[in-house]
Formats: sequence, structure tokens, C-alpha cells
Amino acid sequence: MAVKIALTGNPNSGKTTLFNALTGSNQFVGNWPGVTVEKKEGKLKGYQEVSIIDLPGIYSLSPYTLEEVVSRNYLISERPDAILNIVDGTNIERNLYLSTQIMELGIPVIMAVNMVDVLEKTGDVIHIDKLAKKLGCEVVTISALKGKGIREAADKAVKLAEKKRAAVPVHEFHQEVEQAISSVEDLLGGEIPEEQKRFFAIKLLEKDEKILEQMKAVPDISKLIKELEDRFDDDTESIITNERYEYISSILGECVKKGRKEKLTASDKIDRIVTNRWLALPIFAAVMWLVYYVSVSTVGTFVTDWTNDVLFGEIVPPAIEGLLTSINCAGWLQGLILDGIVAGVGAVLGFVPQMLVLFLFLAFLESCGYMARVAFIMDRIFRKFGLSGKSFIPMLIGTGCGVPGIMASRTIENDRDRKMTIMTTTFIPCGAKLPIIALIAGALFDGASWVAPSAYFVGIAAIICSGIILKKTKMFAGDPAPFVMELPAYHWPTVRNVLRSMWERGWSFIKKAGTIILLSTIVLWFLMNFGWADGSLKMLEAEQLDSSILASVGSIIAPIFTPLGWGDWKMAVAAVTGLIAKENVVGTFGILFGFAEVAEDGTEIWGQLAGSMTAIAAYSFLVFNLLCAPCFAAMGAIKREMNNAKWFWFAIGYQTLLAYVVSLCVYQIGSLILGGSFGIWTAIAFLLVVGFIYLMVRPYKESSTLSVPLKKAVVR
Repeated sequence: MAVKIALTGNPNSGKTTLFNALTGSNQFVGNWPGVTVEKKEGKLKGYQEVSIIDLPGIYSLSPYTLEEVVSRNYLISERPDAILNIVDGTNIERNLYLSTQIMELGIPVIMAVNMVDVLEKTGDVIHIDKLAKKLGCEVVTISALKGKGIREAADKAVKLAEKKRAAVPVHEFHQEVEQAISSVEDLLGGEIPEEQKRFFAIKLLEKDEKILEQMKAVPDISKLIKELEDRFDDDTESIITNERYEYISSILGECVKKGRKEKLTASDKIDRIVTNRWLALPIFAAVMWLVYYVSVSTVGTFVTDWTNDVLFGEIVPPAIEGLLTSINCAGWLQGLILDGIVAGVGAVLGFVPQMLVLFLFLAFLESCGYMARVAFIMDRIFRKFGLSGKSFIPMLIGTGCGVPGIMASRTIENDRDRKMTIMTTTFIPCGAKLPIIALIAGALFDGASWVAPSAYFVGIAAIICSGIILKKTKMFAGDPAPFVMELPAYHWPTVRNVLRSMWERGWSFIKKAGTIILLSTIVLWFLMNFGWADGSLKMLEAEQLDSSILASVGSIIAPIFTPLGWGDWKMAVAAVTGLIAKENVVGTFGILFGFAEVAEDGTEIWGQLAGSMTAIAAYSFLVFNLLCAPCFAAMGAIKREMNNAKWFWFAIGYQTLLAYVVSLCVYQIGSLILGGSFGIWTAIAFLLVVGFIYLMVRPYKESSTLSVPLKKAVVR
């Protein structure tokens, strides 16, 4: 018989680490029905019939964010056989608020107090026997990071699920509150299962809109709640919240013994430097420069050069060519495989080593706790132009892929802030844009170390400038949402978790290369090798490339990009194919310039690309591809999240227009500085810069409220 165990807990409580440890590779990822929040489910190791469901990290079962709605709907509607509630032992008071709500659901609960290894260092002691007696559920201690006690917790959860019974704990609320809860329970009658009545009664007293809507059929509910509020002479929601915290405090007084607290913990000492008002941003810039420098210009480049020059230069093409020749393969098919698939897909896969190194660094920074500080640091900047640090979280996720980054904007309650975040998230270079950055840096700038980090900061600058400009329009004016985020203690991540995160991101890229990019390169090869000659459509010779279908299409759109410095049809085609998938830009170059081929002296023929445009034009090309409309998959995510055709086209139009304007200014003004001539497009570029500055500095009365800072709450 199938058993379902739900993992619940606050964000950063170690829930996902525990999920990975319990399920290993026996997990699959999808979306919750009807929403774009990620759903993780896996089989418990050693149990064929036991499924573990990793619910989104939440702070309460009140439906304020989409994650809370998803978690509560699952627990109420699906009703798993048991709940494994993960509690951060270092922040147990805050974590117990959610725990008290979960136990009111009438589902068997086992509480796992996590991070016992940290508790041992701090000297804090949690008496789990007393805690279990007070709460009315079994309590165990674990360390998800170290793997300590997790097997025992899972085994107990399975046994508890098989019993399929749960005693709903009666919290020691104030007597009058208990009477109010009992009154509402009596009114619910047979509408609600007995084991869920307490949860529904409390939610009705808290004036939970979802529950009130569901309970309209129950007579006299609204009247009773009004009478109870008159009796208490206060808001019943506030009363229950207060009573819940008083109840938690009474438990902790008897069950938790604090060790001698240092004046400053190691995390506090580090934070005094990395979150310092003056040092935070320079440190962040230095860290990101180092990450991209190592990934793109040193270690990553060494492995990528070997992959391009040796693997896809001296090993794969000759081997495939020999195989095709031995079986007398048709010339056109041999050209498709070698010049289309191997050249296109090989050019993209050649950059996988650089991406893996980058993902390795990002996984380490996320796991050790530094990236949470970055969101806190960026909140100081984002708030000045009307966004909270919450907007940086989707952008951070977007460094791997823009699609989950866009989906993560759902956690932002303010609709205006959410829409602006969706519009600007893809400005941050995702993994698919890294090959473009590496290609331009290698072919045009001789691997200069500043190119890759500058691309990252161009994205951040675009976000900041966009926020300042958009917040001064009526569509986006208003106060930013308050930013509340937990800053976890610094810790050394496990090698396994870092490698898992790196591989998941890298494998997603490789799968795309084997599907979307493969199909794209086949289409591009056909368009490049076929054209109209002698009055008919036929396969062209190598010297007839300019007569191909691809050249004809590219020549039509190329003039659009001439003011940007790359009006050649090959460059125009590469930029357009990037709308299908950003990796296609490199794949297109691989077909058009023959990157997968190697000259007689063993040197890769990247000089063809370098000879097709100047360095400043190449940087203009890079900026355009970084900022313009994202790939089709990300566009689909934008359309789903906007849920409005007009907003979708506005977002795509804004991104593309901004990319064009910035690229135009980069090329025209950059060329003038480097000794070029002054022309009509140079004058237009200067006018655009003046207009851009005006839009940023102009006053706007509806955004004047932004000068009043909101209080920031940081929970440690």
C-alpha cells in the first residue's frame, strides 16, 4: 500500500537537504497542479511504496504567498499519511509557530529538530522528551547536513503513517480562546471531519478568507465570529497569534536550556565585514569577478579549449567522418552530420566545462550562506528605486536558468513589484548566455578577464536603471514590499550537495543541447546549404553560401543592426536564433564560421569571427544578446506569470528596445572614443543617453513616498 509522507518546515530549516539525503536519485521534479511552483517528490530509500513530498518552505499556513497556499492546499486536500516537520533547532521559537498549526490538521506528525551539530557547538540543550510531552507528538534530533539521525526519523515517520491515527493536541491557550474555538467547532457540525475541526475553527477565528469562503454553507459562522470579537473587544486573529506565541514561550522555558552565548558568533563577525555599509558592494563585486574570472578565463578556459580543440576538433569529427565514409554515406547526409550537428552542437557543448565551473562556484556560495547576504545587501540598493530585496532572489535563481527565476517572482506579494521583477530578471546572465560571453571574450578580446564579470554587472545596471525609470511611471509607482529574509549561519557545505546542485544545472543545459539546439542546427544547416541557383532550389557549393536561403533571410534583417556595428547577415541570423535558445547563438556561429574545424597548424578558426567585426562591435553584440528578449521557454514563463497578453508584449518590447538602445550607444559612442568618425547615428546615441539620464533623474509626484524607508526585519 502506497504511503505518502510530507516534509514541511520554514525556509532554510534544512528541509531540502534532508529530502535529497532520504531520496537520493529516486526523485522527480514537476509543477504543482495549476501553478508554477516547483514540486519535488521522491521514493524513500529502502521503501518501494513510500513517497516523500517536499513541500515549499513556509512560515505559516496563512495563505499570503503562493508557497503557503500550495502547502496548505496539499495538506488539507491531499492529506498525506504523515508529516515530517523539520525544525531549525537554532531558531526553535520561530519554527514552532508553523509546528503548532501543522499539528492542528489532525495528521500524524513527527518533529525532527535539525542542526543538532550546531547546537552542540553553541552549548544549547533541547530536552526532546519534555518537548514531545508538551506538544503531543514524537520528537527526534537530526543533522540533515551530516546525515545524523535522518534514517531513524524516516523509519519512525513510516511507522507513524502506517498507524494512520493522530491525536490533535490541545494547546494551552487562554481559557476564553479555548471556549471560542469550541463554540466554532460545535457550529461546524458534520461539515468538517472531526480531526480537522480545530484547525478550521482557529482559521475561521483568524478570519482566513479562503476558509470563510469555504464555510459559507455553515449557518451563523459570521454572526458567531462577530459576537466573539465583541466579547474579546479586539481582533480575534491578533488574540490567537498572541496566545500561540505565549504558548510557545511557555514550552521553551521548560524544554530549552541556552548555553553561554558569545557576544558575537563566527557568522556575526563575518557579517560585520561582508554586510558592512561601505565594504559589502566592493566585496560582492570582487567575489563575482573572481567567480567569472576562474570560470571563463582560467580553469574553465583550459578545459574548454581542450574540449573544442581536441575532443570536437581532433577526435570526434575525424572519427565520425571515417565511420560515415566506411559505410558510403551520402554526401549531403555527411555534410548535415559533420557541418550541421557536430559543428553546431559541438560548439555549444564545448562550453560545458566553463559552465560547470561557474555552477560549482554559485552552488558553494548559495550553500554556505553568502548569497542570502547578497540579497540583503542588494535590498539597500533596490529599495532606492522602489524594489525590495525579494526581487533579487528570482534574479539569483535566474543565473542558472531564466525560467525558474521568472517563476520565483510569485513569492512577491506586491503585483507592481512582481511585474517589474519579471521584466528585469532575465537581464542577469543565465547559464545559456555564458557560452556567448566566453566566445566573445575568447575570439575578440583574447580572453580578457574583465569581459565576463562586466557582463554580469551590465545586467545589474540594467535592472537598477529600469527600476528607477519604471517606478516613475503610473504603472509601477508605489511603495516597495517589505523585505523579510532569514540569514542562515555560515557553514561549510557538503561536497555532495554542491556537486548535486552543479550537475542538476549542467545536465539541464546538456539536455537542451541534445534537443532544442540539435533541431535548430539541423534547420540552420538546411537553410545555409540550400538556395535558389540556376532557377531551382538545390544544394549549394561552399563558395555559394551568400546565395543560401539563410543568407537571403539574414540580409533582410541585417540593416536593422547596422547602427549597432554588426550589420553582417551572419551576425543578424545568430542574434535571431538566440530567441529560440540563447545557446543557439554559439551553435549558429559553429555552423557559419566552422568552429568545429581545425586548421593545419591546429589553431581553431576563430579568427573568422574576429575578422567579421571590431572589438567594440563585438561588445555591442554581447550586450544586445544579454539584455534582449529571452529564449522561447523564458518568454513562455513570462506569459504565464503575467497572465495578460498586453503585459507580456510590453515586457518583451521593453527588453528588446532597451537592448537595442544600450547596444547602439555602446557601439556609436565607443567607436567615437576609439577614434571613429562622428555621424548621424552618433548624434542619435548622444540624444538617447541624454533622454535616458532625464528619465532617471526626473521627479515624479506619485513616487515621492519612496523616500520613506520601510523597516527591515532580519531574522537570525
